[in-house]
Amino acid sequence: MRLSDLQSKDIVDINTGIKIGKIIDALVENDGNLKCLLVLKNKFINFFNTNEVEISWNQIEKIGNDVILVKI
Repeated sequence: MRLSDLQSKDIVDINTGIKIGKIIDALVENDGNLKCLLVLKNKFINFFNTNEVEISWNQIEKIGNDVILVKI
């Protein structure tokens, strides 16, 4: 799966059902493994007053056709 495929999906918190935002970038470790996804937060979400949130690979619960479910 390509990053561009993931960027079209909404990121949703599995615990609350709230849409967090959209993927804007990914951080890759030196060995090529994905470290985390950078998500531009929905304007209605306010985590620590930042515009971006990092979602680590182990926080991803399910990647569906339209959404990525994460546990924050």
